[in-house]
Amino acid sequence: MMPTPSPSASMYFRGVGTATPPARYTKAECLDAFQKSEWFARLDARAHFVARTVLQRDNGIEARRLAVDALAEVFQIDPNTLAKRFLAHAPKLAASAGQRALVQSGLHAGDIDAVVVSTCTGYLCPGLSGYVVELLGLRADVQAYDLVGQGCAAALPNLQLSRALLTGSTCVHVLSICVEVSSAAMYLDNDPGVLISACLFGDGAGAAVVSRQCQPVGRRIAWTDSTSLINPAERPALMFEQRDGMLRNILSRAVPGLAADHAHRVLNTVLGRAGLGTADVSAWIMHAGGRDVLLALERELGLGPRDLRYSAAMLHEYGNLSSAFVYFVLEAALNDAAPDGWWWLSSFGAGFSCHGALLKVSA
Repeated sequence: MMPTPSPSASMYFRGVGTATPPARYTKAECLDAFQKSEWFARLDARAHFVARTVLQRDNGIEARRLAVDALAEVFQIDPNTLAKRFLAHAPKLAASAGQRALVQSGLHAGDIDAVVVSTCTGYLCPGLSGYVVELLGLRADVQAYDLVGQGCAAALPNLQLSRALLTGSTCVHVLSICVEVSSAAMYLDNDPGVLISACLFGDGAGAAVVSRQCQPVGRRIAWTDSTSLINPAERPALMFEQRDGMLRNILSRAVPGLAADHAHRVLNTVLGRAGLGTADVSAWIMHAGGRDVLLALERELGLGPRDLRYSAAMLHEYGNLSSAFVYFVLEAALNDAAPDGWWWLSSFGAGFSCHGALLKVSA
């Protein structure tokens, strides 16, 4: 008999939804567009080599969804164009994912008591939450929160806040949304980290309806425990900086090792409190920064490729979706009828930060 953690309050996933722009671009198409762009001539031979290496070798990514009608638009890189792209697509993607989560939950817009929206690829004031309230027709008295600046790790802090709202207020149902328009945070120069990140990230949104009450039918997905680890000393390894009025991604070679180490420490903390071991986890819902990150996670956690198959599959088809990614992985595991039991949900990113949550899934 499996030991059971004793959470102070329960949070259940009632519905999960995802959304992406319709345009799908393969890495071969991205390389061709880059070589035809004006930017190709602006960058040096080493930059050409880095881009070709990433986009031609097996890097775990085959395609990405980008919020542009043609790849040539990606190379229109100026503050006004990028800001307009974020405003045009982030609210719609967030609302689309939220609507799908609502439908799956069996609830209506009027049932939602709070909405929490995370992003790091653009800035709006009023924030994205107001657009989501408008597009989904949420109540005028809904509690609305915008979280920014947490990078790829943001899904778990978003859900941790959602749980706090369910525990400490009158909220019964909360809508959690992460949305990233990475094509609105494009930056190019000769730095290898900048070029690699430009080749990895895609656009998309993920959402979950979480509640005090579980689904009346189907699977029960209960949030039982979680923890976080934030290490400011490693902040320079992975972060955005403002340059020329735009966001420039800093991506270092240390990231795979940092991700694996921090993920292991967070996992051990929560599993230790529950009296569980790695072998007790039946499904792994992990953020995937890239193929090298997945390989580092396998080594550090003692896992095999099959354990991280959902993360690898989502990375292959969508690229790194930043904060939205783990919703896609969770949806893939549910659609594949992954075995009941203990599921591990984890995200990591800028900060350097890492978060993990233990879920109990049952029929």
